[in-house]
Amino acid sequence: MYRFLLTPRWWGINVFVLLAIPFCVFMGSWQLSRFEGRVQDHRAATEQAASDRHERARPLETMLPVDKATSGRRVSARGHYGTQLLVPGRQLDDRNGFYVLTLLRTGSGKALPVVRGWLPGTADAAKAPAPPRGEVTVTGALQASETPGDNGVSAQGGLPAGQTGAISSASLVNLVPYQLYDAWITLDTADAGMRAVPATAPDGTGLDLKAFQNLGYTGEWFVFAGFVVFMWFRLLRREAEAARDATLGLVPAAEDAPAPVVSG
Repeated sequence: MYRFLLTPRWWGINVFVLLAIPFCVFMGSWQLSRFEGRVQDHRAATEQAASDRHERARPLETMLPVDKATSGRRVSARGHYGTQLLVPGRQLDDRNGFYVLTLLRTGSGKALPVVRGWLPGTADAAKAPAPPRGEVTVTGALQASETPGDNGVSAQGGLPAGQTGAISSASLVNLVPYQLYDAWITLDTADAGMRAVPATAPDGTGLDLKAFQNLGYTGEWFVFAGFVVFMWFRLLRREAEAARDATLGLVPAAEDAPAPVVSG
C-alpha cells in the first residue's frame, strides 16, 4: 500500500520534510536563545544597577567608551558648568516633565552632558535652576548616547532654541560650542529641588518589545515544524487511502472511464 513512497514525487516530499523540520527547530531554538540572553542581560543589568549605587565612583576617562559593562557605573568628573539645555517630553513616575541638561567643561577640553535633574510640566527655561558656579565635581551614573526613536527617546525636530530631543553627541554637536564626550551622566543627587533621574539599562538588555518578538518568533518556528509534520501525515493518509481504493477497485481505471462526447 505504501509503495508510492518510493516514487520520485514522494522522494521530493520526504527530502523537503527532512530538511524543513530540523531547520525550523534550529531557528526556533536560536530565537529562544536570543530571548534567554536578553533575560539574562536584563537580570545582570538590574543587579549591576543595584550594586553600582554603593560602589566607589571611578574617574570618567577610565570607564569610556560606554558599553554593557560600563553603562550605569558610577563615575566622577571635574569641571565648570557651561551651556544649559532642556530635554522635553521625559516621564518620571508616570508624570510628564523635562530634564535639565548642563554641559560640564572638563580639563580635557571636552564637555560632558550632565542631567542635573527632572522637573514636572512643560519645558521652561525659567523653571530650570541655574548651575553652580566655579569648579565642581559631579558624580553619577554613566550612560550611552541616546538614539532618537528608541526607548521612548523623541525623534522630533524643530524644537525651540535651548532644547534637544535626545542626549547624544550627534544631537548636541550643533547646539553647543564644545567638543563632546560620546556619553552622559545622571547625577546621584539632583540639584536645587529637582528630582534625580534614574539610570537606564543599556540597549539590548531590557525586556522590551524586541525581547518578546524573539519569544514570538520562537513559537512561530516551532509551529511551522509542527505544520510540516501535520501536512506530511495528511498527504500520506490521502495517498494511502487512494492506493487502497484503487486496490479494491473503488476507483475506475483510466480505460474504463467514459469516452468524451465529441459534438459536430
